[in-house]
Amino acid sequence: MKVEQFKIDESNHQHKNEHQRKFDYVAADVANLDEVLQKLAAFNITIPSWALGTGGTRFGRFSGGGEPRSLEEKIEDVGVIHALNRSSDSVSLHIPWDIPENAASIKALAAQVGLRFDAVNSNTFQDQKDQQLSYKFGSLHHVDKAVRKQAVEHNIQVIKYGVELGSNALSVWLSDGSNFPGQLNFRKAFQNTLESLKEIYEALPDDWKVWVEYKPYEPNFYSTTIGDWGQSLLLANKLGAKASTLVDLGHHLPNTNIEQIVALLLMEGKLAGFHFNDSKYGDDDLTVGSINPYQLYLIFNELVEGMDARGMNHAKDLGWMIDASHNVKDPVEDLLQSVEAIKIAYAQALIVDRAALLEAQNNNDVVRAQEIIQEAYRTDVRPLVAEARLRQGGALKPVEAYRQLAVREELIKERGSKTVATGL
Repeated sequence: MKVEQFKIDESNHQHKNEHQRKFDYVAADVANLDEVLQKLAAFNITIPSWALGTGGTRFGRFSGGGEPRSLEEKIEDVGVIHALNRSSDSVSLHIPWDIPENAASIKALAAQVGLRFDAVNSNTFQDQKDQQLSYKFGSLHHVDKAVRKQAVEHNIQVIKYGVELGSNALSVWLSDGSNFPGQLNFRKAFQNTLESLKEIYEALPDDWKVWVEYKPYEPNFYSTTIGDWGQSLLLANKLGAKASTLVDLGHHLPNTNIEQIVALLLMEGKLAGFHFNDSKYGDDDLTVGSINPYQLYLIFNELVEGMDARGMNHAKDLGWMIDASHNVKDPVEDLLQSVEAIKIAYAQALIVDRAALLEAQNNNDVVRAQEIIQEAYRTDVRPLVAEARLRQGGALKPVEAYRQLAVREELIKERGSKTVATGL
C-alpha cells in the first residue's frame, strides 16, 4: 500500500489554521528558528524490520491483522510511515528474520518509497531451523570453538547481505551469559568474545563499522558477558577505530544515568548510536517517550552539546534507530508515536540556551542551570516538529492521518487478519 501525497495534503488542510496559530506562538521565542527547523527536517530515525508486526511475551502473542508477510511488505509499511512523518527514511534488517533473497530487487523497492538500508543486525541468541550447533550456552563466548566459529560465520554472512543492500554497519547484540554462579569462567568468556569479534572485525569492509551492544541481564540472569557500557567500550577499544558502543535505552538497570554514559562515550568518539525505546521496570521495549520523556530529553541535551563540541553532523554521524515491541498497539501507530517523541526531545534540546547554561555551570549557579534546562523541556515544541514535517511533505498529525486513511483496514483486506510477521 502507498499513501498518496494529495491525501496527506487533504488531511493537513483540516489542521492548517490551528497549526499556524500554534507555530507562530512558539516560533516567536526561538532565536535560531531557521536552524532548528533545518535540523529537525534532516533528522531521521531508522525503522527496524522486526517491529512492523505485533510483538509478544512468553505468555502469548496476539496478531493485530494485516501484518507484513514478507520483507517486501515490511518495506511497504515503512514507506507508509515515512510518507506520513518524513522522518523515517531507512530500514534496519535483522538476519535471518529478514533475508534479502534478491538484493537488487529489494533495494529498488525501497528506493521507490524513498528508503535506504541502515545497520544490519546479526542473531545468535536463537537457534534457527536446520542450525547445526546450538546457542543454548552462548555463541561468541561459547566454550566450544566450533560454536564460536558458527556464530562468527553468521556475522560475516550478515555483513555480506548488508554490502549488497548498501548498508555500512553491523550491529551485534549477544545474549551470552550465565544463569548460575560457577556456570561460567568470566575471564575466559570475555576473552572468547573478544577473539570472536576480532574475526568479525577483520571481515568488515574498509568503510564499515561494528556496533557492540550491551545488556545487564536477560535472557541470562546471573551474568551477561557484555553486561554494561564499560565492557562494550573495552571491547570496542581493543578492536579498533571501526568499533564503537551502541546504547539501547532499555539495556540498563533501573535509574541508571544514561545521559552521563552517552556524554562520556561521545567525548571518547566511541558512541555508535541508539536503539530507542522506553521502560518502567527493565527491557520493556515500550513506545519511546511513553514512560520517561524527561530522561529522553536529558539524553538529547547531552547529545546536542557533545556533538556540537566535536563538530558532528546531528543527522548523519550517529546511528538513530527504534528497537521496540508492540504487544497491544498497531505497530505502525506505535512507530509513528516513537518517532514523534524522539523528534520532540531533539527539538527541546536544540532550543536550550547554551551560552546561559554554560555561564550558570561555570558560576556553580545550580538553580539557574536547572531553570534553563527545564525551560526548554517545558516548551511545547510540537508545532516546530510539525512545521518541519509539513515543509517536507509530511502530515501535520501522522497518527490521525493514518487512521483517517484507514491504512490498517486496507492492509487487512490485502493481507488478511491472521498474518504473522517475522521477528520477536
